[in-house]
Amino acid sequence: MKKSIFVLLAAMLSLSALAADLPKQGFGIQIGWAQPILRLNSPNNPATQKDSLSVVTQLNGFKVGVVYDGSFIKGFGASIGLNYTFGASNSGWKAAGTIADYPRSRQLITYNELEVFVDWQYKFEVAKETYLMLYTGPTIQCGLTLDMRSDRQVDYDSPIDYAYYSGYKSDEPNESFTRLNVTWGLGAGFQYKRYFLRGGYDFGLINPFANKQFINPATGEAMDRYTRGRLDQWSIKIGVYLWYEK
Repeated sequence: MKKSIFVLLAAMLSLSALAADLPKQGFGIQIGWAQPILRLNSPNNPATQKDSLSVVTQLNGFKVGVVYDGSFIKGFGASIGLNYTFGASNSGWKAAGTIADYPRSRQLITYNELEVFVDWQYKFEVAKETYLMLYTGPTIQCGLTLDMRSDRQVDYDSPIDYAYYSGYKSDEPNESFTRLNVTWGLGAGFQYKRYFLRGGYDFGLINPFANKQFINPATGEAMDRYTRGRLDQWSIKIGVYLWYEK
């Protein structure tokens, strides 16, 4: 019994010593790669899920922001911050079906958003001033712009410009997307002294489509489909703590 108590006390002291070696808090900047992923699943019949329109649009870009990192007790803590994210997707020229007048077309989609994240994390030391971390938590995103430009390879045809948050014209709103999106992220990271690397995946929790009916971006007309989906995101960030407290 006494031996068991001694082992337990030794383990608790070891954890306390390990936690004492962790940095208490830091404030820094981060930048990295981001890939917003818009997932659309639009079945004609929601009850049977038949005749489903499923589209995945991947946008590649970057993320930059500020972050506060704090360890509270035995390696458990939080990472809180603000990011700006940009993403773009260019389909390139491709055949446009059987329409003879428009043999080829392309689309450029651009996305800008601000996000506030709160990641609950566990950080532990693996070598002197070298740490690994696991984290999970919510992110609230506010879309700034989500625009599409569609070009057709015909001299007399004008490009189509469409803003998914407001429609073709600001005085004729036809919103296709909501600006608010909430995600839940999972990820891991590595830190050496003041420098860190973090990466993970954020799962969209709400339907970003403002209209229940599917809106044809080429015409702005509603189709007989129920529109649902989510906005996910991959990200990998590197950063440095400008202020750091041990």
